[in-house]
Amino acid sequence: MSAAAGPATGTWPPVDTGPGSPAVQLLRAAAADGATVVLSGHVQPDADALGSVLALATGLRRCGATVVTTFPAPFVLPDSLAWLPGAADLTPPDRVPPAPDLFVSLDAASPGRLGGLAGLLDSARSSLVVDHHASNPGFGEVRLVDPGAAGTVVLVAGLLDGLGVTVDAEIATCLYAGLTADTGSFRFGNTSPATHELAARLLDTGIDHAAISRRLFDTAPFGWLGLVAAAAGRARLEPDVGHGLVWTWSSTTEAAEHGVAADQLEALVDIVRSTAEADVACVLKGQDDGSWSVSLRSRGGTDVSRVAGALGGGGHRLAAGLTSHRDREGTIAAVRAELGALPAAGTAPRPGAVPDLR
Repeated sequence: MSAAAGPATGTWPPVDTGPGSPAVQLLRAAAADGATVVLSGHVQPDADALGSVLALATGLRRCGATVVTTFPAPFVLPDSLAWLPGAADLTPPDRVPPAPDLFVSLDAASPGRLGGLAGLLDSARSSLVVDHHASNPGFGEVRLVDPGAAGTVVLVAGLLDGLGVTVDAEIATCLYAGLTADTGSFRFGNTSPATHELAARLLDTGIDHAAISRRLFDTAPFGWLGLVAAAAGRARLEPDVGHGLVWTWSSTTEAAEHGVAADQLEALVDIVRSTAEADVACVLKGQDDGSWSVSLRSRGGTDVSRVAGALGGGGHRLAAGLTSHRDREGTIAAVRAELGALPAAGTAPRPGAVPDLR
């Protein structure tokens, strides 16, 4: 398969981040020319998306490239990520060069996840897509997509090695943040021996992994407890939907009432998915524009990426999401309908099983 080819059979070829690989050659040439390179993660970036952007940006700057880092509107970074090295230098999307020499998309499963920046895929002289979502349809000129990777930061680490960039504590902090986030602190099934080997290598740079985890996962305002109580109190269990569905909802308005930043709504699904009687957990998060951002998680018996994909979203087999412009009841009804029509990905897991978020 050529660098510009898509997944003809729903699978991707083995990734290559060696010095002679198309992705590394493209990046090296851009750096050698002092080219303008725009790096972007997906809308509402998580630690994997932002860590990938910032780590690769640091490496490319050291190689001589002129780098602009950004992410799609809304251009608001949560406190849990704003401390990452390089985050202070992020550029608002409306100030990004409209026709850069190279545009690099990181951790975006589809062009739609790039929001208003998706146009750079066409206006840039060249484009590179680096991603680990199985639902990625194949876009961009050069593609480095590996659904087997624990996170996009794993691919970025390979690119940095291919470029000959030394991974020091600054870069390692960004990579480790994405790695520990996308593996659920190494609890999820996408964790492999190679994941731990990369983590060990990053720890060897002297990073404070305990502080990183604390800032990512264990710091929230007191109002968070009230928000959790409200969302958990309205949760509903529907055991007859698929292998069982548990769902609840909240909104940016409710978060504000509790003094909680809107981005912390993302963590609600981690609480809801602990329900032993349901294979699928779903959280609907009302947005300021009236839409609903939907998070889906499976314990192993359901391919939620197919549910999300059918409704315009995407993601992984056991962790996916979408945006709905229906009302709340219409949104959950659509999720129910897709779950009911979906063949099971396997047998229902035993109660208390640890989610495998590949």
